[in-house]
Amino acid sequence: MQTPYYLIDKARLLPNMEKIAWLREHSGAKCLLALKCFATWSVFDFISEYMDGTTSSSLFEVRLGRETFGKETHAYSVAYAEHEIEEVLAHSDKIIFNTIGQLQRYQAQSAEHMRGLRVNPGVSTSEFDLADPARPFSRLGEHDPAVIETVIDQISGFMFHNNCENDDFARFDEMLTLIEGRFGHLIRRLEWISLGGGIHFTGEGYPLELLAARLKRFAEEFGVQVYLEPGEAAVTGSTTLEVTVLDTLFNGKNLAIVDSSIEAHMLDLLIYRERAKISPDAGPHEWMVCGKSCLAGDIFGEFRFAEPLKAGDRLSIEDAAGYTMVKKNWFNGVKMPAIAIRELDGDIRLVRDFGYDEFAAALS
Repeated sequence: MQTPYYLIDKARLLPNMEKIAWLREHSGAKCLLALKCFATWSVFDFISEYMDGTTSSSLFEVRLGRETFGKETHAYSVAYAEHEIEEVLAHSDKIIFNTIGQLQRYQAQSAEHMRGLRVNPGVSTSEFDLADPARPFSRLGEHDPAVIETVIDQISGFMFHNNCENDDFARFDEMLTLIEGRFGHLIRRLEWISLGGGIHFTGEGYPLELLAARLKRFAEEFGVQVYLEPGEAAVTGSTTLEVTVLDTLFNGKNLAIVDSSIEAHMLDLLIYRERAKISPDAGPHEWMVCGKSCLAGDIFGEFRFAEPLKAGDRLSIEDAAGYTMVKKNWFNGVKMPAIAIRELDGDIRLVRDFGYDEFAAALS
């Protein structure tokens, strides 16, 4: 298969799904796939066997969730426009408003719908200000319990989202305790609570039993249905970005240029100044792997190899599922990676390719 392409491996996706299924069974929590992180619907038939539905950040995502995943569909957006609210309602089971202002603006249209409100607890685990929902002057959710109480009879649930790549159960427990202390009197008046995503509970060594017990205790104490919204946790480790070395040169370091780009195909590496992952990343030869766009900083990182790289070599960029396919773009007109799936029996099938027609259609 011609590179570049994302390769989703169901055998590597399955362990995440099994942990999600175990957590659902032992905690009573429901798990919704966060489409903002991963929306490759060709594997939704597989994922839907282990999860309860989807949650979204826009009209298009909520519609995609309804049409391709089915099951329970939650709609959330930082702000809904007047022209899209009816369609959002038509495609969702629950609608979560970001502010009281939006709740009141669409009160009449959503009167027969199950409604929720995003609440900002003022604490988070994000290491990046860019992604911190509790940053100063945050627009993400209401924060004042007294103000929220004035509309508590208009909603049936809260959505908290303050975990970001949090693999520390003790920190999760600490923040949930803070939420209980500050908003517990309001939570008792509701039917459901979403604790959002960002809990890295499918990671190796995570104390899944402790998380299940904590979620169950929270649900029983407050009499609510708990929802989690795993995105990265659902797909971590499942996917690679397959690329080919096009050229090499030496400019104080050994450089290899591949037929891909972090700007276009793994944008979070650029945004958060992170290094890609290549396994086993061992050997005597150190090479800087670079993208083919004209952006000077289009660099996947520096890695070690058993042999010197040369044109034609194939490389696999690890952990390429979350926030990749949903962010891919046409910068420099670099060909978007195709999307392929490796089935449980080992067969690989191409499910989507992108060419000039798609590039031209994205412009005008």
